[in-house]
Amino acid sequence: MRKKGYFKRKEHIPDPIHARVDMGRFINYLMQEGKKHTAEKALYGALEKIKEITKEDPVKVFEKALENAMPLVEVTSRRVGGANYQIPREIRPDRKFFLATHWLIAAARGKKGKPIAEKLADELMLAAKNEGNAIKKKQDMHRMAEANRAFASLIRTPNSSGERQ
Repeated sequence: MRKKGYFKRKEHIPDPIHARVDMGRFINYLMQEGKKHTAEKALYGALEKIKEITKEDPVKVFEKALENAMPLVEVTSRRVGGANYQIPREIRPDRKFFLATHWLIAAARGKKGKPIAEKLADELMLAAKNEGNAIKKKQDMHRMAEANRAFASLIRTPNSSGERQ
């Protein structure tokens, strides 16, 4: 039986203060149990903290952190002749954003002893400097793809199954 199809949102709602779609999506991923106001307070508190500490534009730090955390390739499992291979593939732009935001949020939530706004600010500043747990996760994924580069030829293209045109 076929899986149920899924609905992909075409237009995302920007955040209320900066009117940026990427911040609106980040807030939605940060939100838990439908508490959007709490997620907004956490992100904007983190941006204020970044502004206090670095004396830079916090939106630029946010952009740089997301850009640094976005992976370029990932591995997908594929069964060929009774064996499972990890095949490296390029990632779609929307998935890059999804992975980067989830890694940043998970790294911030993994820290203990501070409010979420401070933990998020710390993780965003570390990611902007190419450090931190989210960047480590990205590097691990790239390392795995590099190790399995030999299996990249197993990717099925439209005419690789031996069919004649």
